[in-house]
Amino acid sequence: MGDSGQRPHYEKMDIDTKGDGAVGKGFRNQVAYCLNNGAPITARVVTAIWAAIEGGLDNALARRIAEWQGAPLADALPLRIAGGLHWLHLTGREPALAPIYRGIGADDVAIITDAMTAHEAQLLPWLDGPPQTNEAGRSSNFIAAMLWLAGKGLPPRFECLEIGSSAGINLMLDRYHYDLGGVQVGPADAVMHFKPEWQGTAPPDRQIEIVSTKGCDVAPVDLTDPNQSERLMAYIWPEHTIRFERMEAAIRAATERKPDLTKINAAEFVERELAKPQEPGTTRMLMHSIVWQYVPADQQERVTAAMEAAGAKATAETPLAWVSVEADRTVHRHNLKVRYWPDGAEATQLTWSHAHGADIEWLGN
Repeated sequence: MGDSGQRPHYEKMDIDTKGDGAVGKGFRNQVAYCLNNGAPITARVVTAIWAAIEGGLDNALARRIAEWQGAPLADALPLRIAGGLHWLHLTGREPALAPIYRGIGADDVAIITDAMTAHEAQLLPWLDGPPQTNEAGRSSNFIAAMLWLAGKGLPPRFECLEIGSSAGINLMLDRYHYDLGGVQVGPADAVMHFKPEWQGTAPPDRQIEIVSTKGCDVAPVDLTDPNQSERLMAYIWPEHTIRFERMEAAIRAATERKPDLTKINAAEFVERELAKPQEPGTTRMLMHSIVWQYVPADQQERVTAAMEAAGAKATAETPLAWVSVEADRTVHRHNLKVRYWPDGAEATQLTWSHAHGADIEWLGN
């Protein structure tokens, strides 16, 4: 990590931990998470940010980070400021950051300290909200869940509802092609092709159809707006070059046909959509990826209550499924979990996966 010092001690941490020492522990956990997901440059940046603060950087930006009152991991605090620094690099606003992002040895702490000092006013707004980590690679998990649900006998025609859709990149999952352990899904002339490194048996080989996709976000991103897409680019981990290519492909797809995306909070969206009639012979599926940690507790309760109430009314002809891809900070991997009604209301974990879908370990049966 350049000259930023010794590799820090990585601690396991519950995602909702806050209080004394939580911010420093959160930064160390984020470093471990990045390293375990093939992002050494991002780990290097996060390490240097906290080292700069511990080393005496004292301005409004540093104090706001150090005195964070929420749960730093649930709030993705390290990635908020890392996104801002990456933006400074991508837009050429801070050329001194280039050695870090190019993987060249440098005095990371000095460079990051200078950047956080010189660009304090520009970086402060990056702490105001969580990263928009919209990643098409995670859609492989959603497709795998649909195959599994179809294998359980649910109608293989899916009405998809997504909360925390950001720019709606995963709402276009029917336009992508997937090779999941040899099982092929999606059009041959797809906008994007995904073939994650697969471990374990293949998912059920079923013909599935995505009838509709609709999503929501409290701050939806318009991929066709260059300023908004520029911000999304800043949240991409720089070493994952394929993700920049995917973002460009998603922008082209959205330009051709925008995803169905509404500005509304998760609870209101789920309650509203579940109240609508469901076509017999379709599976209504709520899905989300790296979102639940950002949903306020009261909204989590409302979403859960709405799903369980709708699940109690589900039938074999109008089933309901809940598919989530969320981070497990104790192992630095993502897990895919599925609940479905009327028969399988208990959550089943189907996969462990890389943060952005590069590999998937299948646990389903």
